[in-house]
Amino acid sequence: MPCIVSATRSPEMFGRVGVAILARAPIPGEAKTRLIPKLGAGGAARLQAWMLQRAVKLALSADIGPVSLWCAGDPAHPDLALCRSFGAVTIRSQPQGDLGARMLTALQYAATPSGALVIGTDCPALNVGHLRDAAKTLSEKDAVAIPAEDGGYVLLGMKRISRKPFANIEWGSAQVMAQTRQRLAALGWHWSEAAELWDVDRPEDVERLLEMFPDQNWVRAGKREPA
Repeated sequence: MPCIVSATRSPEMFGRVGVAILARAPIPGEAKTRLIPKLGAGGAARLQAWMLQRAVKLALSADIGPVSLWCAGDPAHPDLALCRSFGAVTIRSQPQGDLGARMLTALQYAATPSGALVIGTDCPALNVGHLRDAAKTLSEKDAVAIPAEDGGYVLLGMKRISRKPFANIEWGSAQVMAQTRQRLAALGWHWSEAAELWDVDRPEDVERLLEMFPDQNWVRAGKREPA
């Protein structure tokens, strides 16, 4: 059975762990499409750009290991180039395949001898402490996860990278985390889970985001991100 982890650890206390970020280029009409009715295509893309930049800065600030950014969409998008200016970030195009295949490839590339974590860009509640705790957990456990309120997860980490946790998963459903637990248990792995977090996927999540980041009020429809 999983246990709950919560205490923040200094990165000096554990081995270096790679961080792979899966992201979509913030192209109007292609990014955060479920939010277009609320924000418009341009507003949804600007929100995606903000979350992309935040995720990269977060991974670099955690300072737990090398950071790689895996892009779906235009790999030459200027917002991706901007992310390079934040620090040592390797940018690669996401491979073909379903979400599981893409996460597996990213983890395989990112893995150090101590393991790797994969995250997305949609969780504004994810912070440096979560990443450091997850890296520390991999010094003690085979895997670590942060479930999402919608039944998926916002972070998955493995000490040894296996394709089995990504096999026959109903991606996009409320069963993703439950099915992932089944795969981890079938491997005989010991893993830990932190408390659930939430993603920005639905129009009501935008209001939740603004409660957490009131200075980002430009997110609302009809407003532009400040220069």
